[in-house]
Amino acid sequence: MPNMTASTTRSFASRPERLLRTIVFALLSVIVVFAHADSSEIRNAEIVRGDSGYVLNADIDIELNPRLVDAVSRGVSLYFTTQLLIERPRWYWLNQVVVDRSLDYRLHYHAITRSYRLSIGSFHQSFDSLEAAVMTMQRVRNWQVADFDTLEAGQSHQASLRFRLDTSQLPKPFQVTAIGSRDWSLGTDWLRWTFLPGAPGFQ
Repeated sequence: MPNMTASTTRSFASRPERLLRTIVFALLSVIVVFAHADSSEIRNAEIVRGDSGYVLNADIDIELNPRLVDAVSRGVSLYFTTQLLIERPRWYWLNQVVVDRSLDYRLHYHAITRSYRLSIGSFHQSFDSLEAAVMTMQRVRNWQVADFDTLEAGQSHQASLRFRLDTSQLPKPFQVTAIGSRDWSLGTDWLRWTFLPGAPGFQ
Protein backbone atom coordinates (compact mmCIF):
# COMPACT_ATOMS: atom_id res chain seq x y z
CA MET A 1 0.00 0.00 0.00
CA PRO A 2 2.72 2.56 0.80
CA ASN A 3 4.33 1.84 -2.53
CA MET A 4 1.06 2.51 -4.37
CA THR A 5 0.70 5.85 -2.61
CA ALA A 6 4.21 6.89 -3.55
CA SER A 7 3.62 5.90 -7.18
CA THR A 8 0.40 7.94 -7.39
CA THR A 9 2.13 10.98 -5.96
CA ARG A 10 4.88 10.83 -8.57
CA SER A 11 2.29 10.52 -11.35
CA PHE A 12 0.39 13.63 -10.29
CA ALA A 13 3.61 15.57 -9.82
CA SER A 14 4.69 14.84 -13.40
CA ARG A 15 1.57 16.28 -15.05
CA PRO A 16 2.48 19.95 -14.53
CA GLU A 17 5.95 19.16 -15.83
CA ARG A 18 4.54 17.58 -19.00
CA LEU A 19 2.22 20.54 -19.46
CA LEU A 20 5.09 22.95 -19.03
CA ARG A 21 7.21 21.05 -21.55
CA THR A 22 4.34 21.10 -24.03
CA ILE A 23 3.90 24.87 -23.68
CA VAL A 24 7.64 25.49 -24.04
CA PHE A 25 7.79 23.30 -27.14
CA ALA A 26 4.86 25.15 -28.70
CA LEU A 27 6.47 28.53 -28.01
CA LEU A 28 9.78 27.38 -29.48
CA SER A 29 7.97 26.15 -32.59
CA VAL A 30 6.35 29.56 -33.06
CA ILE A 31 9.71 31.29 -32.61
CA VAL A 32 11.31 29.02 -35.22
CA VAL A 33 8.50 29.72 -37.71
CA PHE A 34 8.87 33.47 -37.32
CA ALA A 35 12.65 33.19 -37.54
CA HIS A 36 12.28 31.50 -40.93
CA ALA A 37 9.46 33.74 -42.15
CA ASP A 38 9.80 35.16 -45.63
CA SER A 39 11.34 38.63 -45.42
CA SER A 40 10.70 39.63 -49.04
CA GLU A 41 9.51 43.19 -49.51
CA ILE A 42 9.15 45.96 -52.08
CA ARG A 43 11.53 48.72 -51.03
CA ASN A 44 10.25 51.41 -53.36
CA ALA A 45 8.10 51.84 -56.45
CA GLU A 46 6.96 54.65 -58.71
CA ILE A 47 4.90 55.21 -61.83
CA VAL A 48 6.23 57.90 -64.17
CA ARG A 49 5.75 59.10 -67.73
CA GLY A 50 7.75 57.22 -70.33
CA ASP A 51 8.21 57.84 -74.04
CA SER A 52 4.96 56.15 -75.07
CA GLY A 53 3.05 55.71 -71.82
CA TYR A 54 3.33 55.33 -68.09
CA VAL A 55 6.09 53.07 -66.81
CA LEU A 56 6.82 51.42 -63.48
CA ASN A 57 10.17 51.38 -61.68
CA ALA A 58 10.57 49.29 -58.52
CA ASP A 59 13.18 47.68 -56.28
CA ILE A 60 12.27 44.38 -54.65
CA ASP A 61 14.11 42.54 -51.88
CA ILE A 62 13.88 38.78 -52.40
CA GLU A 63 16.05 35.85 -51.40
CA LEU A 64 15.51 32.26 -52.46
CA ASN A 65 15.54 29.89 -49.51
CA PRO A 66 17.65 26.68 -49.65
CA ARG A 67 14.64 24.61 -50.75
CA LEU A 68 14.05 26.79 -53.82
CA VAL A 69 17.76 27.00 -54.63
CA ASP A 70 17.99 23.20 -54.53
CA ALA A 71 14.88 22.81 -56.70
CA VAL A 72 16.04 25.13 -59.48
CA SER A 73 19.56 23.64 -59.39
CA ARG A 74 18.01 20.21 -60.00
CA GLY A 75 16.22 21.42 -63.13
CA VAL A 76 12.85 22.51 -61.73
CA SER A 77 11.62 25.70 -63.39
CA LEU A 78 10.44 28.39 -60.98
CA TYR A 79 7.84 30.92 -62.02
CA PHE A 80 7.52 34.38 -60.49
CA THR A 81 5.21 37.28 -61.18
CA THR A 82 5.19 40.99 -60.43
CA GLN A 83 1.54 42.08 -60.32
CA LEU A 84 0.32 45.67 -60.60
CA LEU A 85 -3.18 47.02 -60.08
CA ILE A 86 -4.16 50.64 -60.69
CA GLU A 87 -7.58 51.74 -59.48
CA ARG A 88 -9.57 54.93 -59.91
CA PRO A 89 -11.62 55.74 -56.78
CA ARG A 90 -15.38 56.22 -57.22
CA TRP A 91 -17.43 57.80 -54.45
CA TYR A 92 -20.64 56.04 -55.48
CA TRP A 93 -19.26 52.51 -55.90
CA LEU A 94 -16.19 50.31 -55.55
CA ASN A 95 -12.95 51.53 -57.09
CA GLN A 96 -12.64 51.03 -60.83
CA VAL A 97 -9.69 48.85 -61.86
CA VAL A 98 -8.13 50.54 -64.90
CA VAL A 99 -4.87 48.55 -65.04
CA ASP A 100 -4.27 44.91 -64.13
CA ARG A 101 -0.85 43.86 -65.41
CA SER A 102 1.61 41.10 -64.63
CA LEU A 103 5.30 40.77 -65.43
CA ASP A 104 6.01 37.03 -65.54
CA TYR A 105 9.37 35.33 -65.09
CA ARG A 106 10.58 31.78 -65.64
CA LEU A 107 13.84 30.81 -63.97
CA HIS A 108 15.55 27.53 -64.79
CA TYR A 109 18.98 25.92 -64.87
CA HIS A 110 20.53 24.84 -68.17
CA ALA A 111 22.72 21.83 -67.34
CA ILE A 112 24.59 21.71 -70.67
CA THR A 113 25.81 25.33 -70.49
CA ARG A 114 25.82 25.33 -66.66
CA SER A 115 24.01 28.62 -66.67
CA TYR A 116 20.78 30.02 -65.26
CA ARG A 117 18.24 31.25 -67.77
CA LEU A 118 15.67 33.90 -66.99
CA SER A 119 12.76 34.35 -69.36
CA ILE A 120 10.64 37.51 -69.21
CA GLY A 121 7.90 37.12 -71.76
CA SER A 122 9.64 36.46 -75.07
CA PHE A 123 12.95 37.88 -73.81
CA HIS A 124 15.60 35.43 -72.57
CA GLN A 125 18.86 36.05 -70.78
CA SER A 126 21.51 33.68 -69.39
CA PHE A 127 23.55 34.19 -66.23
CA ASP A 128 26.61 32.46 -64.80
CA SER A 129 25.16 32.54 -61.28
CA LEU A 130 21.77 32.22 -59.65
CA GLU A 131 22.40 35.42 -57.69
CA ALA A 132 22.77 37.43 -60.92
CA ALA A 133 19.50 36.06 -62.30
CA VAL A 134 17.61 36.85 -59.09
CA MET A 135 19.09 40.35 -59.02
CA THR A 136 17.56 41.01 -62.44
CA MET A 137 14.09 40.19 -61.08
CA GLN A 138 14.70 42.53 -58.16
CA ARG A 139 15.09 45.62 -60.35
CA VAL A 140 12.04 46.53 -62.45
CA ARG A 141 12.83 49.36 -64.84
CA ASN A 142 10.73 51.09 -67.51
CA TRP A 143 7.97 48.49 -67.50
CA GLN A 144 5.19 50.14 -69.49
CA VAL A 145 1.95 49.60 -67.59
CA ALA A 146 -0.51 52.01 -69.23
CA ASP A 147 -1.06 54.23 -72.24
CA PHE A 148 -1.32 57.96 -71.67
CA ASP A 149 -5.08 57.96 -72.23
CA THR A 150 -5.65 55.08 -69.74
CA LEU A 151 -4.94 57.21 -66.68
CA GLU A 152 -6.99 60.38 -66.34
CA ALA A 153 -4.76 63.41 -65.75
CA GLY A 154 -5.53 65.23 -62.53
CA GLN A 155 -7.49 62.27 -61.16
CA SER A 156 -6.18 60.48 -58.08
CA HIS A 157 -5.27 56.82 -58.66
CA GLN A 158 -4.28 54.07 -56.26
CA ALA A 159 -1.50 51.64 -57.24
CA SER A 160 -0.94 48.22 -55.66
CA LEU A 161 2.17 46.15 -56.36
CA ARG A 162 3.38 42.74 -55.20
CA PHE A 163 5.89 40.04 -56.16
CA ARG A 164 5.38 36.31 -55.58
CA LEU A 165 6.36 32.79 -56.53
CA ASP A 166 3.62 31.33 -58.73
CA THR A 167 3.25 27.76 -57.46
CA SER A 168 0.32 27.07 -59.81
CA GLN A 169 2.81 26.61 -62.66
CA LEU A 170 5.04 24.13 -60.86
CA PRO A 171 4.99 20.45 -61.90
CA LYS A 172 2.06 18.65 -60.23
CA PRO A 173 4.12 16.81 -57.57
CA PHE A 174 5.65 20.10 -56.45
CA GLN A 175 2.24 21.80 -56.38
CA VAL A 176 1.11 19.21 -53.85
CA THR A 177 4.28 19.68 -51.80
CA ALA A 178 3.86 23.46 -51.89
CA ILE A 179 0.42 23.38 -50.24
CA GLY A 180 0.83 24.79 -46.75
CA SER A 181 4.64 24.80 -47.01
CA ARG A 182 6.45 27.97 -45.96
CA ASP A 183 9.40 27.00 -48.17
CA TRP A 184 7.22 27.49 -51.24
CA SER A 185 5.43 30.68 -50.16
CA LEU A 186 7.95 33.31 -51.23
CA GLY A 187 6.33 36.67 -51.88
CA THR A 188 5.84 40.24 -50.72
CA ASP A 189 2.88 41.99 -49.18
CA TRP A 190 0.99 44.45 -51.37
CA LEU A 191 2.65 47.85 -51.53
CA ARG A 192 -0.01 50.54 -52.01
CA TRP A 193 0.39 54.20 -52.83
CA THR A 194 -1.59 57.06 -54.36
CA PHE A 195 -0.45 59.17 -57.28
CA LEU A 196 -1.88 61.90 -59.50
CA PRO A 197 -1.06 61.58 -63.25
CA GLY A 198 -0.50 64.90 -64.94
CA ALA A 199 -0.03 66.80 -61.68
CA PRO A 200 2.85 69.32 -61.35
CA GLY A 201 6.03 67.40 -60.63
CA PHE A 202 4.71 64.17 -62.15
CA GLN A 203 7.35 63.13 -64.64
